[in-house]
Amino acid sequence: MRKSFLEALKENKTLISDGAWGTFLQAEGMQSGECPEEWNVSHPDIVKNIAEKYIKAGSDMVETNTFGGSRHKLNLFGLGERTYELNKAGAELSREAAGDDHWVLGSIGPSGTILMMGEVSENELYEDFLMQVRGLADGGVDAFCIETFSALDEAELAIKAAKTTGLPIICTFTFENGFSMMGVTPEAYAEKMLELGVDVLGTNCGNGLDGMVDYVKAIKAIAPDHPILIHANAGLPVLKGTETVYPETPEHMSRFVPAILEAGACIVGGCCGTTPEHIKAINKTVRMLKSE
Repeated sequence: MRKSFLEALKENKTLISDGAWGTFLQAEGMQSGECPEEWNVSHPDIVKNIAEKYIKAGSDMVETNTFGGSRHKLNLFGLGERTYELNKAGAELSREAAGDDHWVLGSIGPSGTILMMGEVSENELYEDFLMQVRGLADGGVDAFCIETFSALDEAELAIKAAKTTGLPIICTFTFENGFSMMGVTPEAYAEKMLELGVDVLGTNCGNGLDGMVDYVKAIKAIAPDHPILIHANAGLPVLKGTETVYPETPEHMSRFVPAILEAGACIVGGCCGTTPEHIKAINKTVRMLKSE
């Protein structure tokens, strides 16, 4: 029987997370304009197989295929009324793949709206996140990964919704050139996360693993006693013809693992462009470091 997610963090120096989901779904045939979360019910075997491949590659935890699973996002596909169903299904698939000895992180991404512009009310957005959270919790997640956020006010609503379950909360922001898209610095982000009682801090997307080192250091300086999660891209995307390509190979990405751990991260995984092969290479490097 697995320990609780927070117990595992206290006992282990380093844990391995999973890699990209959207990139993987596209490789499996998902077309532009399709709803990834709808695949939780229309293509469950494919979704479950993605989680299984990350587990086989060495991931200690896998996320759910629910990044765009808030009602606001699902409304864009005419699926808002199925928010609870699609999130619960996504959690159940990752739970089946993870078994009793790995952890499942319920993925919650931003809504795509801007509170300060009055596009949606705080209460409406909170209720949207609450519906998503309930589906994920009922589907069996061990913790929530509120990820790729850029605005503190929206992140706070997602965190408050997640707190109603009593499950651990990870919250990551995306930073480029020292700021999130909404102008939040890593230091301001970390201070707010401590105020809100988030269990695990971190950053994802927007950078390769080498580009994450300074952000980890900045977060660690504000929150020295908190675990830090990093989900880095496989480098910065480049356009080759009509195809978006992430250039960093598994071997290249794994070379920066020692620096990211030394900076203070304790959970390492991937974001856009990363594959089970990237996770396998990261895991190999972590095992080598542990044996030294």
